[in-house]
Amino acid sequence: MVAQGMLTGDISSIIRSVSVAAVPALLGIILHEMAHGWAASRCGDPTARQMGRLTLNPLPHIDPMGLLTFVLTSMSGLFVFGWAKPVPVNPRYFRSPARDMMIVALAGPLTNFALAAGFALLLRALLGLFPSAYYADNGVYVFFAAMLYAGVTINFGLGWLNLLPVPPLDGSKVLAYFLPPRLGWQYMRLERYGFLILLGLIFLGALGAVLGPLVVFSTEAVFTILGL
Repeated sequence: MVAQGMLTGDISSIIRSVSVAAVPALLGIILHEMAHGWAASRCGDPTARQMGRLTLNPLPHIDPMGLLTFVLTSMSGLFVFGWAKPVPVNPRYFRSPARDMMIVALAGPLTNFALAAGFALLLRALLGLFPSAYYADNGVYVFFAAMLYAGVTINFGLGWLNLLPVPPLDGSKVLAYFLPPRLGWQYMRLERYGFLILLGLIFLGALGAVLGPLVVFSTEAVFTILGL
């Protein structure tokens, strides 16, 4: 009986963790990719628009492996990680390929930062309208407060993660813009090893050591500004 109760509690905790993270994480991942496509469209590349990727419908964006990774990391409670299908970008349409690629790359992380601020504003409104001292025992209230808080930390995490200068993350395209053309081209050739590099950083704890302080600092900064 004890083992059964523990298992039930674990399952309930897992379901709650995934539920709390689902909306802010999926919204952050999908809008991140949409921002890339929108920026590319503004720079002259119609590819994402023509392929139906400028939509909030999650189906065209879902990558099965990225979705599975999101579910598994949500269960851990340590960090949330996942990805959508990359939005296709054709730099041949760009008037200034290097500059416009940097703009397209920055659009994704900046969107995550804006989302984090938006979730923080919603949390501030929730706590202002419904003080936690009176609603702390309300399950629905606690769930939405936790979801909004997760929206802040998850989107700051997604934004900072994608700004890391590891190909093919967005930060690598930003850095490549400031490198001499030949060196930038050689640097971007590391893209084929990018996933392995990220895995190595995760297992060595280096990724958490870098992202953790950035997420904590960003979250505390926006909460301080909003008086949370």
